[in-house]
Amino acid sequence: MGSNAIFVIIFIIFCAFLLSAGLISKRWVKESSDFVLAGREISTPINTVGVCAIGFAGTTVTLAPGFTIQYGLVGGLAWGCIYAVCGLLIFGLLYANFIRRSGAQTLPEFLEMRYDGHTRSVVAITSVIGMCGIMANNVVSSVDNIAAFTGWNRLAITAIIFAVIIVFTFVSGLWATTITDLFQVLIGVIVVPATFFILAGKFGWLDAITANWAAGDFMSQGFVGALPGMKFTYPSIFNFIVCFAVALVWGNNYYWMKVANCRSEKVARNSFVAAAIILIVVFIIPLCFIGGYMGAFYPDKLTLNGGTVLPTGTYGFIASTFISLFGSLVVISAVAASISTASTSALGASAVANRDIYQRLINPKADAKTSLKMSKIIMLLIGVVTFVLCQFPGGPTYLFAFANCWLVPPAILLGLGAVWPKFNSRGALWGAVCGMITMAVFTVLQLTGIFDVGKYVYLATLGLVVTLVVAVIASLTGKPKYFGQANWERVPTATNRKDVKLGDMEKQILEMLRIGHCYMSDLTDALGVDSKTSGAAIENLDLGGYIVRAGLSGSKFYTFSITEKGLAALPALSGTEAEMAKEGLSPLYVQLLKVVQETPEKQADFVQRNGIKSMRMSAICSHLTRQGYVIEGGLFKRKLRVTEKGAAAIRKYA
Repeated sequence: MGSNAIFVIIFIIFCAFLLSAGLISKRWVKESSDFVLAGREISTPINTVGVCAIGFAGTTVTLAPGFTIQYGLVGGLAWGCIYAVCGLLIFGLLYANFIRRSGAQTLPEFLEMRYDGHTRSVVAITSVIGMCGIMANNVVSSVDNIAAFTGWNRLAITAIIFAVIIVFTFVSGLWATTITDLFQVLIGVIVVPATFFILAGKFGWLDAITANWAAGDFMSQGFVGALPGMKFTYPSIFNFIVCFAVALVWGNNYYWMKVANCRSEKVARNSFVAAAIILIVVFIIPLCFIGGYMGAFYPDKLTLNGGTVLPTGTYGFIASTFISLFGSLVVISAVAASISTASTSALGASAVANRDIYQRLINPKADAKTSLKMSKIIMLLIGVVTFVLCQFPGGPTYLFAFANCWLVPPAILLGLGAVWPKFNSRGALWGAVCGMITMAVFTVLQLTGIFDVGKYVYLATLGLVVTLVVAVIASLTGKPKYFGQANWERVPTATNRKDVKLGDMEKQILEMLRIGHCYMSDLTDALGVDSKTSGAAIENLDLGGYIVRAGLSGSKFYTFSITEKGLAALPALSGTEAEMAKEGLSPLYVQLLKVVQETPEKQADFVQRNGIKSMRMSAICSHLTRQGYVIEGGLFKRKLRVTEKGAAAIRKYA
């Protein structure tokens, strides 16, 4: 049996697994929040695997060996470590608490809560473009490796990969990709190091590569030369930071979602740090050396030397040199990586298009069923747009760079909004608009051949500078929100607040704060509203002195406590309910604790009987966990276990 036939068989088995994963997890999807955020139920191991799966993507499989061939080992490792450390690890440490506590399901949603609706609309549209570009990049990367291994028609391969991605993601969204992420990473953990060790056993170790490297010093020289450091044109170390850390991770909605879908901020932070370490050790270093073996022992096969294999197709070509079965597994690992990340990109784009465009601008009154249906329709439309982007000239390297250009402005707005209370909506809107218009104009000029700005400065770097400079200048000419004004005092007194009228939502928030809910995410999830609505209510309460924020920047900005004035605005509690509230409980929460302790198999019945939606359940579980009444477990679905403190509360109140 030929290698192509074996590959087809393994590919069919792989596709069957993907479809099965979607069908198995379909029953977990009841509403659009389950489709795009898995009900905020993702655990540390699963989110670690999920972030690894994004990292071990078609991008890594193509660019790590590709950059090593072009710029030597330092070039490949520089790219990989910048992505893993400057991107994932720092993002997790800086933003995990902030994003998870903010409660916003998407990055554009946060931008409206922090700035205004115009900023959200602009960023939502361009974020969809950027994520479609990243999805296209992963598809093209997968096609490169399959074509290098099989020699099949590229257009046919592209169509098949698209069909697989759309079908299995369409079924159950993030839950489907979560299950397949685990499968994909397990394959990669075995296959990538095994490929490296097989090559090392066949050709030798570092000294063998160095001795046969015809492009100069293997450590610093590739077939294109040495990787520039602070050069403004692409590629360079400076532009790698802009492209693969600031844009790709910090300004990308699907990395935001990988924090937002976690059970807690601790889960999000730890999973990003662990994923960064795993990616470097298990994937990036071996893939860079695989590129080294290609350049040392198969240099004549490379297009750089007159051959037919692109540097980005190295992984697929190396697979073709092994026995058919293992070679097919090597390529399938790359295909799985690409499909996994492309699916996550599709979900990120559809989440923004649905929540930030459809539910906000087209059909604000859409119910849960309608929103879920629209999520799937949008997924199909995004597939069509992405298929067109796959025809972008320059291959995966430049397609990826193009996609990331559109994600620079959101990264700037996120950073400034998190640390600078005075930064306002005028600065956010003008910065985003000017940065994106600049990049759009120069993209068109470059594609039409009129003017190539890339000869002078990398487009994403230009967009970053324009966005940052315009945002800061415009912000200084406008008035910040109340909390950024010079005379604002964070802690309310009898004289530094104003009279405000409280609506039903403000009173519901105060009720939750009275029993100890303290994060914006709890409030938004429990109320089942968009963050702009809950955010406006919080600002009203803050202006009136009913609550106090823990701080004016970072995650403390979305951490609250109720004041004496806030307590006085609520009907007084008496007896048992008053005692419960002091201990962070309510009658409903005590009932849940009793069910979890005595009949955990009936938890779903309890949830359904009380009309508790998945996001509200997330808020309740997070609160009870912080209060020490339960411990959250379960690899995929959340499983609660009552602690001794919880058992004592049941004995006291049930």
